[in-house]
Amino acid sequence: MSTAAHKYVPPINRRMTQLDRSFFVSKIPLCVVQFPDPKNISIFSKQFKDYILRVPRIPHVIKLSENVKNGDKTLACDNGIVKKGVLLTDGIANMNDLDEKLPIEAKNFLKETNATVEPYEYVLDYDYWQAEDILRAVLPEEYLEEIPTGFTVTGHIAHLNLRKEFKPFDSLIGQVILDKNNKITCVVDKVSSIATKFRTFPMKIIAGDGNLIVEQKESNCTFKFDFSKVYWNSRLHTEHDRLVTQYFKPGEVVCDVFAGVGPFAIPAGKKESIVIANDLNPESFKYLQDNILLNKVDSMVKPYNLDGAEFIKKSPKFLKQLIADSTDGKIKLRVKRNNSNNRKKHKGNETEKAVSKPVQPEFKEVVIPNEISHFVMNLPDSAIDFLGNFVGLYSEEATRNKKMPWIHVHCFEKYGNDEDLTMEELHGRVYQRILKSMNTDDITLPIDGMAFHLVRKVSPTKPMFCVSYKLPVELAYKK
Repeated sequence: MSTAAHKYVPPINRRMTQLDRSFFVSKIPLCVVQFPDPKNISIFSKQFKDYILRVPRIPHVIKLSENVKNGDKTLACDNGIVKKGVLLTDGIANMNDLDEKLPIEAKNFLKETNATVEPYEYVLDYDYWQAEDILRAVLPEEYLEEIPTGFTVTGHIAHLNLRKEFKPFDSLIGQVILDKNNKITCVVDKVSSIATKFRTFPMKIIAGDGNLIVEQKESNCTFKFDFSKVYWNSRLHTEHDRLVTQYFKPGEVVCDVFAGVGPFAIPAGKKESIVIANDLNPESFKYLQDNILLNKVDSMVKPYNLDGAEFIKKSPKFLKQLIADSTDGKIKLRVKRNNSNNRKKHKGNETEKAVSKPVQPEFKEVVIPNEISHFVMNLPDSAIDFLGNFVGLYSEEATRNKKMPWIHVHCFEKYGNDEDLTMEELHGRVYQRILKSMNTDDITLPIDGMAFHLVRKVSPTKPMFCVSYKLPVELAYKK
């Protein structure tokens, strides 16, 4: 590290266990130029830019009344008007450096403009440094190669997954992250990687107010939930949008097998898809119900609290029940009113009425189809294991006249560090697992009828896929 760069590094204390913000103070000796005519500030800065201070987050033009020299605000103006000055490069740290390092042209400019040069002490404190700077100053030296500043944001919560060597410093790390991120009010760390059957993890509050009830904005919807009791992954927002926009259409029926608090179901309902949503976790089901009402999609989204296997098998009956409970097999939706009717527009000095548009109806009707168009299965750890429940889905139907639904199954395909696999090989592995779960062959369910989408890489050897394909007629009606 260069001597100049070293000036802007915070003081080091590797024995700190509780954050002491007052410890982080560093004083930089500089020189400041004051011009009687303020316009010369910009002229000097442009003509002699190599000789003014250029350090990130430190302005080179400063208010002189803020400088403290020998305990006095000696550069404050008598008339109360705050004057400004230009900080010279930190290579000119005192008045002796001025004659030696400032070029003759700059000295002549200062003389011609009646400028004065004074010593100036710039004070850096805790607020100046970023989270990584502070953590580098307090964590053990052997851990500095991977400073744990990365986190996922959900609402007002920062979620860390600290490695075991950083666990003893969790409150220190959490407090720094809290301080350096204005929108964060609570920081949590995953205690272990052992998930419950509801995909929730034990977590520890390491900084902040401890409020775990969040409101998360996504896909033009608001989701409210207890972050410690339900599954939510902010990294999946692109995947939620992808399926809703690419596959789900208004008026189609979508069955969300593992709906959680509704990141697929509620945006689909807003798009006027008819959604039958399910989750086994009672807490997820509770917040799913709340979010349906919060986003005003209760006409379009119907929630269930069942095991995924039972939900798949009963989904045709749920659709029939939905039709039976409706009026003439239709859902009545309130139409958003266009307030532009009869608005006035101005042209010159004349005011004229816009042409009146036909009055919009207050409600519209959505016909409920008698078939399901999509099943979404976002349970990547085990969703493939549920695919066998689609075999015989329509076995009780008298005729084979239903349109077959799309199945969108999410899954991981973890492989060894010693394996060098192509995407085609990974797709092949997933495909074989799907065939096995559905107890079928590549004739009935060919791979070229499947769309493989890489959702994200959880780790270098753990990709997450979404595989989309239509349920084969032979399997749907199998007795």
